[in-house]
Amino acid sequence: MFVNPAQENEMFFNFHELKFTVYGSNVTMDHLTYHAETVGDRIAVIDDRPEVPVRRINYSSFNTLVNQLTNGLLELGAVLGSHIAWWGNNSLETLAAMHAIRKAGGVSVPIPYRSTPGEASYLLAHADARILIIEATYLPVLSSIRGQLPALQHVISYGGTEEYSGVMLWEDALGKVHTPTSEGKAENALTMIYTSGTTGKPKGAMRRVGGEINQYGALLEFIGWDKMEELIFLTTGPLYHSGPSGFARRAQLVGATIVCQYTFDPEDWLRLVDTHRVSATFSAPTPIRRITALSKETKDTYDVSSMQSMIANAAPWTMALKRAYLRDFPTDSLWEIYGSTELSVCTVLAPEDQLRKPGSCGLPSPGVEIRLIDDEGQIIDQPDTPGELYARSVALFDTYYKAEEKYLEDHLDGFQTVGDIAYKDTDGYFYICDRKKDMIITGGVNVYPAEIENVLDEHPKVHEVAVVGVADEEWGEVVSAIVVRNGECSQEELIEFARERLSGPKTPKVVIFADELPKTGSGKVLKRELRNQVDLHIQSES
Repeated sequence: MFVNPAQENEMFFNFHELKFTVYGSNVTMDHLTYHAETVGDRIAVIDDRPEVPVRRINYSSFNTLVNQLTNGLLELGAVLGSHIAWWGNNSLETLAAMHAIRKAGGVSVPIPYRSTPGEASYLLAHADARILIIEATYLPVLSSIRGQLPALQHVISYGGTEEYSGVMLWEDALGKVHTPTSEGKAENALTMIYTSGTTGKPKGAMRRVGGEINQYGALLEFIGWDKMEELIFLTTGPLYHSGPSGFARRAQLVGATIVCQYTFDPEDWLRLVDTHRVSATFSAPTPIRRITALSKETKDTYDVSSMQSMIANAAPWTMALKRAYLRDFPTDSLWEIYGSTELSVCTVLAPEDQLRKPGSCGLPSPGVEIRLIDDEGQIIDQPDTPGELYARSVALFDTYYKAEEKYLEDHLDGFQTVGDIAYKDTDGYFYICDRKKDMIITGGVNVYPAEIENVLDEHPKVHEVAVVGVADEEWGEVVSAIVVRNGECSQEELIEFARERLSGPKTPKVVIFADELPKTGSGKVLKRELRNQVDLHIQSES
């Protein structure tokens, strides 16, 4: 374990002690400062990339680096509430930037690192970013749009030596090592994470980050993080997404070691788990599909027995994918959560329920209240009756930046929704049917694409599938499936496969094949693009 010799007999971390010490009413010590003083020799971050020397930094040195960057931001004029953006792959610098913005009491605005000039320009301008911390790889994109960003006053670059006009190097931006004057005011800090924008322009969801242990301590205990001898968390997926960044922050909140994977590669991911004995991670379905699809010979090269907590989220995992994961990883390691950027974690499905409750996303997370509301605005109490899911907890987001009206539109008596339709069974377990906007009405029947996707995903020649509704004069909408194959199969074969398992209205009338499904950076399928593809296919066929 990465601990001081005198601490060898202590727990890896103590939620109850941390809850009092860091966020008690009389103490405002920042959690990084706390870890630096109590377990300073423990490794905070491992930045491990192929063919590049591994970088390790302990909590004492990491806290010093964060303090230097925080003081540098303050010297540039950052104040409580300043909008500070960061743009880069998963790395030591990315994590340091996230913490420095928090310590400065700023609003942290992550920019997806694959952003096009148009996308980046929209996000930085809409967010009114005043300072930007950016990986040098993306400076050419920034340079092409800098003139469109009058509010952007300072740019700090890392990971390169090439000089750009108006850009300060990371080393020059670091300030003094002393504790920042803004420390202890973390409850003023916010994140502004832009939603994936699967249906239109992304919206900036603003969330307060101070006092997170008071929000999430019970959840982390529930999923067993307090029982691990070592909590080694691997960043599966980009930190600009709310899920990976949220759980990485929570892991460091309790003194864990973060292993950064710079960019996702399935075999390299296995190498990192094996090399660093990774015990926890958070993942969307796409990375796990790619990992489980590797050859048995490749997978057998790596030891993944250390994995104790795989948190499935970002998009629903099908039962076929869960079974594939359970064949390759410890069977008691798979947890599934349902949540969103706006609602945070709403439900949790424990390992023992993964196969016992197929399709369920679990029971309400500790401290979360859930209501199902029908089209008349009434609360649904009876089981197996779908309604729009509303949640209430201290972890809900505060508002949408410059779109308070949209926040209020989705607000009801202290509860918030993102438009998902769900039902609960007689045991109180919740099941997400689909997004309200994705529901298909065909021949007057409500059809939820997720149910059809789960069925088609069971076909041995289907690697990935998405289902959408497309306008049709006769039916209103027709059920259409877009399939990525991993072997030869025909449209007729898949339609017949579905017909044997689904009622008539749910059986796809259109099946088209694609090399891949269009996705957002967080792994969500862009169904609006798929609808356009199906429309073009139908037009060409007619």
